[in-house]
Amino acid sequence: MTNAAAPMTAPDRSDGPAHVAIIMDGHGRWAAARGLPRAEGHRRGVEALRRVVRASHELGIRYLTIFSFSSENWSRPASEIGDLFGLLRRFIRNDLATLHRDGVRVRVIGERDGLEPDICALLSEAEELTRGNTKLTLVVAFNYGSRQEIARAAQRLAREVAEGRRAPASIDADAIGAHLDAPDIPDPDLIIRTSGEQRLSNFRMWQAAYSERVFVPMHWPAFDKAALEGAIAEFGRRERRFGGLVAKTAS
Repeated sequence: MTNAAAPMTAPDRSDGPAHVAIIMDGHGRWAAARGLPRAEGHRRGVEALRRVVRASHELGIRYLTIFSFSSENWSRPASEIGDLFGLLRRFIRNDLATLHRDGVRVRVIGERDGLEPDICALLSEAEELTRGNTKLTLVVAFNYGSRQEIARAAQRLAREVAEGRRAPASIDADAIGAHLDAPDIPDPDLIIRTSGEQRLSNFRMWQAAYSERVFVPMHWPAFDKAALEGAIAEFGRRERRFGGLVAKTAS
């Protein structure tokens, strides 16, 4: 989004998924197919994110989770990591005011220990400034890995047991879920992965237990409102059983 964008207005929609999560894949392949450096693919990916945040509100989505930086991404070349962090800094500095004006609440999940202090400060600033917003919640999974998230939850529960504040027998699925990142946010109804890959790649594995998954062949920098609408239409054709009777998705 840019500062010239019109303010968001409340959408008149009640159908479709309330929570969409997106694995934004294919930045480098998009760039390579055009003879461009990988950094340009990431830059265009930020433009796609702006489009999708706006489209999500227009389509009545209440929660949008994006996989922006995986805990496994540290294995990439240092120059590429530097480019990614630079994009994050610019996105928050340039777009935060617009997100706030448009009623978007920013939440950040993932491990912050070890991140550069200015990155931590920017993430905290985004959360604090937008805390009272209610039109759309943008959940940014940054330095995030699902296995690591579950391990942190297990460590918190183990400390409670060791300190005598919890009985081991009280640890069930609800207890684990309550100790995961942002437990107040509902599980994704729909998970979209771009670039044609058909795996979760350590993304929200606990929360994805009953999520519908749509794998889109296009690379993330090309993703737009029409592609999002197509994924939502596919979601609407699914029958969601949840282990019991058929629960037809909204269409």
